[in-house]
Order: sequence, then C-alpha cells, then structure tokens
Amino acid sequence: MKIVVMGGAGDMGSKAVEDLAAEKDVSLVTIADKNIARARELAAGLSGKGAEVVAALVSADDHAGLVAAMRGHDLCASALGPFHRFEEKLVAAALEAGVNYCSICDEWEPADAVMAKFSDEARKKGLTILIGLGASPGLTNVAARFLVNKLDRVRRLDIFIYQPLNAGGGPAVVRHMLHIMSGEIAAFKAGKRVMVKALSETAETEFPTYGRIRMWNMGHSEPATLPRFIPGLEDVNFYMGFGPGAGLFVKPAQWGLFAKPGRAEKIAAALSWLEAKTGGEPGRGAVRVDAYGEKGGKEEHHLICGTGQMREATGVCLAIGALMLGRGQLLIEEGGVFAPEAVIEPNLFLSHLKAKGITAYEDVAMTRPVNVPAA
Repeated sequence: MKIVVMGGAGDMGSKAVEDLAAEKDVSLVTIADKNIARARELAAGLSGKGAEVVAALVSADDHAGLVAAMRGHDLCASALGPFHRFEEKLVAAALEAGVNYCSICDEWEPADAVMAKFSDEARKKGLTILIGLGASPGLTNVAARFLVNKLDRVRRLDIFIYQPLNAGGGPAVVRHMLHIMSGEIAAFKAGKRVMVKALSETAETEFPTYGRIRMWNMGHSEPATLPRFIPGLEDVNFYMGFGPGAGLFVKPAQWGLFAKPGRAEKIAAALSWLEAKTGGEPGRGAVRVDAYGEKGGKEEHHLICGTGQMREATGVCLAIGALMLGRGQLLIEEGGVFAPEAVIEPNLFLSHLKAKGITAYEDVAMTRPVNVPAA
C-alpha cells in the first residue's frame, strides 16, 4: 500500500506518518508538506524502520501540484488544516488523481461543502472520500455509532470535548479554534438543521480524570454529519471546554474579535509563538459521547469516554481509518463521500485503537473498558 499524507510534517500528520510507516502492508509513505525541511527530517528519522518514507514539497493552493503528489498512491490521508481553507481543494485533487481520500476535517462548513459538491463525482468514479477522521470528529463519530448500535431507537447524541489550552497542535490548531468559536454555526435541534451563534450555549459534564468542566457550543462537523447518516435523531449537541483560562478565548470570541480572517491569523501566530516559548509536554484532554434512546421499549442512556493527548489520538485515528480504507475494511463497496459513522465498523476501529494503547471506557471512573475483540 502506498499512502501520501498531506500536512504530514505537522503535529497531527507526523503521528499518522509514524504509525502508517510501521505497518507491514504499507510499502511507501510520502510526507507532502510545504515545510519540506521538517518533512525531510521526519523521513530521515524513519529510514530503515519500516516502509520507505519520502518527502515532497506541496502547496494546498497548487492544484496541479496536489494532483501530481497524489498520483501513484493508493490513497491520500490529510491532516492539512484549517479545513475551511483547504478541504475542498484536496478532495478535488484526489478525485482528479483517482485516489481514495480520508482526512481529519473537523469543521462543519467544509464537511457540508464536500458532501454537496463531490458525492456524485466520487460515486461515479468509485472513489471513497472519508471526512472527519481524527479524535473529534472521528473517534467521536465511531463512538456514537457504537452507542447507537446498542439501542433500538436513538433520539439524542451529546459530544463533549475537553481540550486544555496547552494541548499543542501549532498555528493551524489555533486558527481552527478561533474559527469554530466565531459567527453562526450549524446545529441539529428537534429534528432540523438550524443555525445558532457560537458560544451562545453552555453545558457542564463530568469527564474522566478532570471532573466537571464548563463548555460552550462550537462549530464542529458532528452536528452536520451524524443526522445525515443516523436516521431518527432529534438532537445532536457539540460542546467544547478548555478548563482554567478559558475566558482568554471565550470572551473575545463572544465580542467578535476573531471573526476577521486576517486578525485571526495574527492572533493564532502570536498564541502559537507563546505556547512554543512556554514549552513542556502538551496537556491531555478528554472525550465523552452520550446517547439517549430506547431499548426494548424502555429509556436507556449509554456513554463512551476516555483521555488522551491531542496529537496522539488524532494522528492514530487518521492512521487507523486510512488503513481500514486501504484494506477494503469499510462497510460499503460503492464510492461516495462519507463520515466515519456511515462506513466504519465501530468494534473493529475501537479494537485497533486499543491495540495502539488508547482505550475507550463506558464509565467516567474508567473501570469498564469497552468490550471489543482483539485487533
């Protein structure tokens, strides 16, 4: 299997590269990135440890260059964000290059756009485009499908994310955070898509390890994709919180200070520089997904939760999804544009995740690991 990883020299992409290069059925991993020096450094560090790893200079704004970088590979895996700027360009290039594609696309606007613009073309070409394949979205979507499968009927899904301010990720992650906290965002309430103002709703829930965290509604893709692929849903809620220091982001975002792209770019660069100067090990976050519905005529509630570092969890999930796509292990054979809840068998995905050292739990105390077969 030959795989090209867009943004493969970045924080999340480099973890996917490391995992993919270690797989026996992967013969080539191409690190496609504008930071060619870092890409070459990463490739050199992985030399002789598994698959052949090479570096390629690529710009997301160069369509011909993207197509050329993707051709000759079995699939493209992308960690190149922010996705509201790049995802449509990458999917268009993958379709022209004739390769399957997966990404960690985590914003609702590009998720909507890719499904609307490229579903027919992907289907006609027999290519699979799998979007939202990181920790959130990605693991959250797979967890939602796992919980839905426990119920006869599901009415509500709640996705809660705790991401500490020192989670790492670099400028692209900061730009993403400023974006999803600004303006109007897609939500799913009472069985309908609605638009609401970001940070206009709050929630609190109990996370493993960290206790109760205050969170706000933000613009992720789960409320855009889960109702599309899971019939009967009435509500999908997405909340994210940062713990101590959250006001540094939340209040300015509520005032609209991050709404202008140019200003957001400058703020992201300054915050990333400050984070880099501070140093230290990135903090670990937490995920919790709750499903409410019926089983055997009775009301039931189930949850999945866990903790992890953003780079590790996101990169590992992208690598697992890419391998399942490349190995033909998805639940569909026809082409099209899909989110993880539509095509990934949750037990298989969670078993691969557990084999990588990331365990999901069915209780906040983390005493009941999700029971999945060995990978």
